[in-house]
Amino acid sequence: MKLIAASAHTTCATGQNTVELANDANPFGLSLEGVERIDLNFPKFTDGRAFSQAFLLRRRLGFKGEIRATGDVLVDQLAQMERSGFDVAVLRADQNLEVAQRVLAAYPGYGVGKYQGDAVDIQPHFITAATA
Repeated sequence: MKLIAASAHTTCATGQNTVELANDANPFGLSLEGVERIDLNFPKFTDGRAFSQAFLLRRRLGFKGEIRATGDVLVDQLAQMERSGFDVAVLRADQNLEVAQRVLAAYPGYGVGKYQGDAVDIQPHFITAATA
């Protein structure tokens, strides 16, 4: 997962067809044709509807582009964001980028060769290894 400091994030993407989806919007009503990036907003860290939106976009709608978490994004949420289908997280201004990188590194089971399945790769590692 790519991490971006709040100070380095710009809301307008150049060269990308980007959609900002409100956290109360239904992803099934979104036309994904030509969309390269979808920004999902966390208005407060206690509002997890964007996790469900990311999961639906990846698993049910088959979206292959970038899904970016914006808003009140805390380091504590990163592992679950990655498992839900997010590619990029824009950290809240008071969150330390180095700490965030260490947190993600502490959960190697969610990356390549992971033990459990997730929104992107539904097959757990042991199933893939057993059939190979």
